[in-house]
Amino acid sequence: MATESIVSRMIRAAKLDKAFYNEVEADTSLTNEALMVVIIGAVASGAGGLISGLFGGFGAALTTMIINLLTVIIGYFIWVYVTHFVGTRFFGGTGDAGELRRTLGYAMAPQVLNILNFIPCVGGIISLVVWIWTLVAGFIAVREGMDLDNTKALVTVVVGWLIIVIVSAIVGAIFGLGAFALAAITS
Repeated sequence: MATESIVSRMIRAAKLDKAFYNEVEADTSLTNEALMVVIIGAVASGAGGLISGLFGGFGAALTTMIINLLTVIIGYFIWVYVTHFVGTRFFGGTGDAGELRRTLGYAMAPQVLNILNFIPCVGGIISLVVWIWTLVAGFIAVREGMDLDNTKALVTVVVGWLIIVIVSAIVGAIFGLGAFALAAITS
């Protein structure tokens, strides 16, 4: 595993390789790399938002990029800790937060494709597919990382994901209102 590159590990994660998630769970040397996967996905999402936003002006582009970056990174940490709490407290999961940071970090690998979310007509579809793909990868990451059965892993992932959606909506609303005010002031 040490000779594999980050790209090959991201591909294995995106392929939903159960053995890979078990390897990552146990390899503490991959904690920082898992965070790097999240950051790469966040930058890709931010870049897609920036390109998309350029059609509405530079202020909108910059705001969209910042929202996308923050949403991915903050969402990741919320997902890890909420999932850990739900999985251990309610379902007897055995993983620690470090194991989930690694497995869920790699589960975010499909987020790289969000760089394509600026493409008219298909950008929204790409984002939806990436969202579902990441959720499925997260399910495998949680199941393997916390040693849960399918039902417990599914409920754990969905609860964590719903909280991310709520927080993302709040962050988006705050930045959206700020961008609207900025546009009104500069117009």
